[in-house]
Amino acid sequence: MNKVTVLGSLNVDSILRFKRFPKPGETLTLTGKSVAGGGKGANQAIAAARAGAQTTFIGKVGTDQEGAFMVQQLTNSGVNDQYVQHSNVASTGSAFILLDSSSENRILIDGGTNQQVTAEDVERAQPAISASTFLIAQFETPIAATIRGFELAQAAGQKTILNPAPATTTVPAELLATTDLIVPNETETETLTGVHITDEQSMIQGAQKLQALGVANVIITVGSKGAFWMRGAEHGFVPAYKVEAVDTTAAGDTFIGALSSVLMPDFSNLAAAVRFANRASSIAVQKLGAQPSIPTKEAIEAAERA
Repeated sequence: MNKVTVLGSLNVDSILRFKRFPKPGETLTLTGKSVAGGGKGANQAIAAARAGAQTTFIGKVGTDQEGAFMVQQLTNSGVNDQYVQHSNVASTGSAFILLDSSSENRILIDGGTNQQVTAEDVERAQPAISASTFLIAQFETPIAATIRGFELAQAAGQKTILNPAPATTTVPAELLATTDLIVPNETETETLTGVHITDEQSMIQGAQKLQALGVANVIITVGSKGAFWMRGAEHGFVPAYKVEAVDTTAAGDTFIGALSSVLMPDFSNLAAAVRFANRASSIAVQKLGAQPSIPTKEAIEAAERA
């Protein structure tokens, strides 16, 4: 069983549904609204735990009802919350997800306590990091904390996975130097490398540029098309499973969490792990909400047998 530690964000998601996005100055009526747990970090941790990994979370919430709610979402899925800190300086992170009838989404985020995660918070979690097969992080918490976490993981001989989202044009060299696997989508790949992703040749070029920045292993996710992987000089493309999407909000997070649950630490089964992660994502997009849609290992395996 893989041991996974996730350093990242916890957000309470408010999901607003309507037929189409309003034009400037236009008022439309909602077709529905709901509240669910979210945040890239929390989504990835829950996905890893439900897919069978022993999972620990590093993050921060407020001393409010939303913070208690988010911690409960973690523990309900079997995620160890020992290193989730509570702060009375800011409120728990929140996100507003705008979802139209074609399942297209736009997301607005208030970082809240996610922006208060420090290198010292990460250092408190060193026992978990040192014992983990993988440490996963994203860009919804301060990069300084992520750098420290990846340094601790590398010093302990463990592997790191970076999801460079939300996209940023600059990633510190010291972070890339301690990243073993980077998992951007096509937009994030273009932001980081300048390569516009249109086909497999451009995916190869984008992945090679990421390798040139110091990351040996690369996965580029391309939504409903699938995912491209590169390990050293080896590479391949794994098509996505064709399903009717309802809400794509947590698809990428489900992919990364599920991937980490089955990936070997030497990345030798990268292609097979991508297929497993694709299957998990295909299940997640068929349900509404981020964390409520994340499948269990049993559901993923059942879908594989079907």
